[in-house]
Amino acid sequence: MKHWFLPHTPDVLGLLGQQAHVTIDGMEAFVGWSRGEAGREEAVSTAEHAADTVKRELHSQLRAAFSTPLDAEDIYELSERLDEILNGAKNAVREGSVMGIIPNDALAGMAATLAEGVQHLADAFAALPAKADEATKAADAAIKCERAVEHAYRVAMSDLLAVEDLRQVVAWREMYRRYARIGDAIVRVAERVWYAVVKEG
Repeated sequence: MKHWFLPHTPDVLGLLGQQAHVTIDGMEAFVGWSRGEAGREEAVSTAEHAADTVKRELHSQLRAAFSTPLDAEDIYELSERLDEILNGAKNAVREGSVMGIIPNDALAGMAATLAEGVQHLADAFAALPAKADEATKAADAAIKCERAVEHAYRVAMSDLLAVEDLRQVVAWREMYRRYARIGDAIVRVAERVWYAVVKEG
């Protein structure tokens, strides 16, 4: 009967890592869609729903946990901010499909870099809390990916100056902006990794 009185210590970081890996799956599908591969829209949506399920389980376990390896607020924020990334990808795919966007090289390149950034975030999560230097190095690599996406965004936007159809310009501008906002979401996660490390230190 002694186990009745043991504190509840669920593997909340394991769940955060699981959410990150589902997000990676979703971003790989996002890259496929951005390259014009058929059937990838549904895969992005499926991954987003799976990530939501893991996120809800993580939040439930946080409420029940007696103690956590990182501050519970930091784990919660990392999960919430990570969720914004896949939500952004799903929304971009949906809007692109509605507008009849045929993905081009600019979208494919930005998507691949965004997926790389998410992989760096997963690496950062895996290093927490014991390997703080590795976690912040991975977070910095994720931010570097966002900078590359920002550069690609500016190039793509400048190319729109040669497009005469105003409707096409508006549609493509919105798509490029959605991809750039996914990069912003990656930075938000990376910055929270840094915050969590500094606070623990």
